[in-house]
Amino acid sequence: MPTRCAWAEGNDAQLRYHDTEWGVPQHDDRVLFEFLILEGAQAGLSWDTILRKRDNYRKAFDRFDPRKVARYDKRKIAALMADAGIVRNRLKIEAAIANAQAFLAVQKEFGSFDRYVWGFVGGKPRVNAWRSMKQVPASTAESDAMSKDLKRRGFRFVGSTICYAFMQATGMVNDHLTTCISYRKTGRTASHHSSAALSSPSAEKWQPS
Repeated sequence: MPTRCAWAEGNDAQLRYHDTEWGVPQHDDRVLFEFLILEGAQAGLSWDTILRKRDNYRKAFDRFDPRKVARYDKRKIAALMADAGIVRNRLKIEAAIANAQAFLAVQKEFGSFDRYVWGFVGGKPRVNAWRSMKQVPASTAESDAMSKDLKRRGFRFVGSTICYAFMQATGMVNDHLTTCISYRKTGRTASHHSSAALSSPSAEKWQPS
């Protein structure tokens, strides 16, 4: 049987996500915005919870069109708070709207959010060389820098751990284990950045996303 990262074996949805999306370099602004919102929604919850609600999120948030989300008003917020298909947390919903507005500002300044956010890894994926899930960090210097700058620009729910999860999800870093069938597949065009000797004191809090 092929070997995968252990967290992917939870259910079919996690397996598909692991095999087709997690760690694959993503440069589409709409998809980057989707992950930014979903990662924020995950705070305090499991990624599996968000993954199960993902289709509902796409419907509720106009397929993550930042221009539409940026214009949400009190009536729309009330409708989202009544939607059992998403995480009904007012702070997270209001953060999604604020993040859409900040996202559009970044697009205007840099030409695309993709150009801005990939700058935190020099424009190329960082390929790690983890052999155990215990080695996978919860945050890095790059996610610290991203978090600090996003907050400065008005983004919310963008702590360093959330930013690192975003980097993992969008392929800015390849944190598949070296024994995983997706390790070489997602890192073929990436610059190798070996970090096998590193560890994180908060690695036990790491969750796939």
